[in-house]
Amino acid sequence: MPASSKATPRRAKSAPPAPTSSRQAADKNQPLMDDIRLLGRILGEVIREQEGREAYELVERIRQLSVAFRHKHDAAAGKSFDKLLKSLSGEQTVSVIRAFSYFSHLANIAEDRHHVRRREVHERAGSLAEGSLAFALERLHEAGVRPAEIAKTLQHGFISPVLTAHPTEVQRKSILDAERAVAQLVEQRDSLHSERERRDNEALIRARVTQLWQTRMLRYSKLTVADEIENALSYYQATFLRQIPKLYAELEEALPGHEFNSFLRMGHWIGGDRDGNPNVTATTLRHALSRQSEVALRHYLTELHELGAELSISARLAQVTPEMQALAERSPDRNEHRMDEPYRRALTGMYARAAASLQQLTGTEALRHAVAPQAPYASPDELLADLQVIERSLRSHHAGALIAPRLKPLMRAVRVFGFHLATLDLRQSSDQHEAVIAELLSTARVEADYSALDEAGRRALLLRLLQDARPLRVHGAQYSEKTVGELAIFEAALESLQRFGREALRHYIISHTESVSDLLEVLLLLKEVGLLRGTLDGEAVSDLIVSPLFETIGDLREAPLIMAEFYALPGISALLKRSGGEQDIMLGYSDSNKDGGVFTSSWELYRAEIALVEMFATLPEARGITLRLFHGRGGTVGRGGGPSYQAILAQPPGTVNGQIRLTEQGEVIASKYANPEIGRRNLETLVAATLEATLLHPTKSAPKSFLEAAQALSDLSFGAYRGLVYDTPGFAEYFFAATPIREIAELNIGSRPASRKPTRAIEDLRAIPWGFSWGQSRVALPGWCGFGSAVLEFLGPEGSEQHAKNLGLLKRMFKQWPFFRTLLSNLDMVLAKTDLAIAERYVDLVEDKRLGKKICAAVKAEFERTSLALSLITGERERLAGNPALARSISHRFPYIDPLNHLQVELLRRYRAVPLESRASDPSMERVQRGIHLSINGIAAGLRNTG
Repeated sequence: MPASSKATPRRAKSAPPAPTSSRQAADKNQPLMDDIRLLGRILGEVIREQEGREAYELVERIRQLSVAFRHKHDAAAGKSFDKLLKSLSGEQTVSVIRAFSYFSHLANIAEDRHHVRRREVHERAGSLAEGSLAFALERLHEAGVRPAEIAKTLQHGFISPVLTAHPTEVQRKSILDAERAVAQLVEQRDSLHSERERRDNEALIRARVTQLWQTRMLRYSKLTVADEIENALSYYQATFLRQIPKLYAELEEALPGHEFNSFLRMGHWIGGDRDGNPNVTATTLRHALSRQSEVALRHYLTELHELGAELSISARLAQVTPEMQALAERSPDRNEHRMDEPYRRALTGMYARAAASLQQLTGTEALRHAVAPQAPYASPDELLADLQVIERSLRSHHAGALIAPRLKPLMRAVRVFGFHLATLDLRQSSDQHEAVIAELLSTARVEADYSALDEAGRRALLLRLLQDARPLRVHGAQYSEKTVGELAIFEAALESLQRFGREALRHYIISHTESVSDLLEVLLLLKEVGLLRGTLDGEAVSDLIVSPLFETIGDLREAPLIMAEFYALPGISALLKRSGGEQDIMLGYSDSNKDGGVFTSSWELYRAEIALVEMFATLPEARGITLRLFHGRGGTVGRGGGPSYQAILAQPPGTVNGQIRLTEQGEVIASKYANPEIGRRNLETLVAATLEATLLHPTKSAPKSFLEAAQALSDLSFGAYRGLVYDTPGFAEYFFAATPIREIAELNIGSRPASRKPTRAIEDLRAIPWGFSWGQSRVALPGWCGFGSAVLEFLGPEGSEQHAKNLGLLKRMFKQWPFFRTLLSNLDMVLAKTDLAIAERYVDLVEDKRLGKKICAAVKAEFERTSLALSLITGERERLAGNPALARSISHRFPYIDPLNHLQVELLRRYRAVPLESRASDPSMERVQRGIHLSINGIAAGLRNTG
């Protein structure tokens, strides 16, 4: 299994699994080991062919020493290892790093295939995997939930994974495409039986691995927003456009007689998220939406073309419906060979109209033109209506069997993806809105110094302006580049909604929401360009849902009060109801973790969710408005990562209700969605968990004793975390030296800067590179720091009555409370992936040796306290005792990641030894820097959830 947080398949409750012997486990994993050996052997042969026997033997020697060092704790092997690594030339180092990086990539492919293989075995045996739709539907059936209730939940549901770009995305699209080809070939091997077929297959794998070896892993230029857009869109072509319709088909088969609205939709930030990213402009917004539309329409064109080839039905043999005949007659296809083939004629005309839509919306041309482009479809509904004509006609002459293979998936795709593909969110920081409003008001001589007003003054002024029909901009006045650029985004949004449809843009997210005026400022900017029409005291309607993002611990605590005060303002509640009656609130996992540590962050998020739900349930102004929580999760546990299924089921009672959005980021996107089958399973998990959380109510209100204990642990954890990270003198210096954060900032892996300000303050550092850097150095500190100290202090002296009482309480919390159990499960995973022996190698990079040893000792002590605390509560001395698949994966995988860490440390030492001003003139530094960046790529690929 991959070293990631996938749910382990298990039988449904009605059929508990039998104990598995070690021999049975080995037999089950034999195909995985065979695939890994095959891919490893092919990679070795390619290295030997491309780089020579000496290079191949060097890689083998390093692999053997790494395995001995990890598994046997062989001190002699460790010394030989160090000596060998230090003796490597720059070229040798780069070659070795590429070898181990590609091994990690190929091992991921093998493990993904095995995950699908084992799932198929379980399904054939009648076992149901936790997190699957079948498992969820069986649980709902056993609980007495009727199909009509499930269908109603989905009918009004909204489930949306949102793909985001960030500065740790390490995969080039060229690499992703080649690896997808390898994955398809590995999958094919399971159905090949003759020796010749397997030899031919192996030759094709070798060709793709050769391609990988001769393809650059790294970009020589900074990744642009356009590059990030293309990376994300590749997952639609590979996975989403075909797998999401399959998921709907599975639901329709399981719940016959019920129709579903498109409750599962994809979301995007790439091209619309300009918080801290000056490279996102009105131009990139237009480009993002245009490219999204192009991908959707080209998919439809391909399917229409293929459908035309399949529906060769002759009217002489089957009588079509009158509306079908009319559709064929409207087509400009007058080819005499197709005059008795109404479906083909109709589809030729439909293709021509879709091609015209493509040209109109994106300015690009279709690949084929059987006839000249016709009048474009005005909307996806028009295309869908024509497809429905075909469907009804096929049913009328007993050709329903032809619907399922292609027509039905295409119809569902049109419903889900429209002409927009995915909903693109707009996001900006509240301080940027404030600056634009201040300039508009100053130039218009409405308020000379808006920023100097207190909150009450700002609210009063903004409400007055929202009730005024006049715009703020002064004709002919000169505005700053910032203000012009920000207003251009809003204008592009208005134009794009008119062009691509209502679903193209739905949400405007305000980062760092700290007050009610932050929300009012955005409403005023929407009004300024026509995205909000009418006045607040009249019949105002907004095209976008204004969504606050509460990120820090302080912001999370204030969230319910801010929203209650916002809704209490005159006209606000009525505005939202007229605009669709939806309120999205985004909760930030990353910054809250960086601010207060993993336990406090999790607890404050939990409390904020409960308080917001209670507020919406009791506040008269909020009645009739649907609350949807948007979870800003990252890949690492420190940023809210971990199994999605358990995370959704552990949400506080009443907080899901069929509505959930969550971010998917970095390497996690590739891990979840690069393989189409695994992609569908992960989407299935979101739907299954949302249904269970909504209809089975797995989380009851926790007992008062649990809540009080969690609050006490949070207070203690916050103090321990802040004491180490923020209050320890020299900690920031240690972080910048003992992790590759400086080099990550230089790497061309994201369009967004790694820090919000040009400082080395942890407060100004983005939470993503903060967590990513700790993952690279194998410390993973944001995922566990503070918890151990909190628990041990909460327990009190060992042997005391207090200790026994409180430990018993924590054990009950672990067994009975999903929130606490999921949190500890994630801690277990991150502790298992932490390797302080390797982390200590990075400490040698700290120039102040005394400081390095002191802080390293403090980090190590907190890690040991956390490991002890976890063992006391769970009763498990070994990590991952409850997840043997992940434990095996780590055991097999990490010896091949370890050399990358050792090499990274050596290269960091060499790189930092050369003064900054001398690096450009030293030709050897280019190879060293390249080696560092390659090692970052390989480690991220091996760990899989570092972003």
